[in-house]
Amino acid sequence: MNMTSRRKFLRNSALSTGAAIVSTKTFSASGQPWDGEKKLKILVAGAHPDDPETGMGGTISKFTSLGHEVTCLYLTTGEAGIPGTGHQEAADIRKAEALQACAILKAKPLFFGQIDGSCEINTAWQDKMHQFFQEEKPDMIFTHWPIDSHRDHRICSDLVFDAWNRMGKHLPLYYFEVCTGEQTQQFNPDVFIDITPVINIKWEACFIHESQKIRELYPKDHAKMELFRGIEAGSEYGEAFVHHSQSPPGLMP
Repeated sequence: MNMTSRRKFLRNSALSTGAAIVSTKTFSASGQPWDGEKKLKILVAGAHPDDPETGMGGTISKFTSLGHEVTCLYLTTGEAGIPGTGHQEAADIRKAEALQACAILKAKPLFFGQIDGSCEINTAWQDKMHQFFQEEKPDMIFTHWPIDSHRDHRICSDLVFDAWNRMGKHLPLYYFEVCTGEQTQQFNPDVFIDITPVINIKWEACFIHESQKIRELYPKDHAKMELFRGIEAGSEYGEAFVHHSQSPPGLMP
């Protein structure tokens, strides 16, 4: 087997086994290759306070520890997320939790203005997300995997996808998982990140969301995901992503 054929064989073998193939470069909002000098702008879009943190809090922490700028965009403020509590009070509580979590992860929190449980896809919201992308100019994008039992998760993913598509598909786009099996479904990741060095930071940020009884629920889903993805990553704890095949590969921490 010659060298060219060997390289092709090894690449195809990696793809067939689901191994992570991570580029050493990414692309900026202008579509130009990242030169390795400037800090990247990472956008993580989640439907509710706690989605970015539980889905990829370890990866967020690794990005910010390297000096990159991470923005957590929350589609809603979790208005319907505290049983027996009115929307405004619940929104105030959950927004405060998100602000604290982002401070721990050293990320910038932004809120998109939709209502938990009543999220919408229409031209106005699509235009607003596209405008946000134009103003924010992210270098990499992360959002929910679109096959999910929670309607708000699906809507968040679709709005982000639409904006990414309108931007010309030149931004690296990755999908994260939340409560796989119960919510995220048919998720077959191709990128795995070792979050062992930052697992305590992720847990601290996640456990801030006390209104969600997260300490009680975490061992039932998120903790199991971290351990399983760690096995796949060859580490103790891990997070996993699906890279959109029509987007360029991004620089992962």
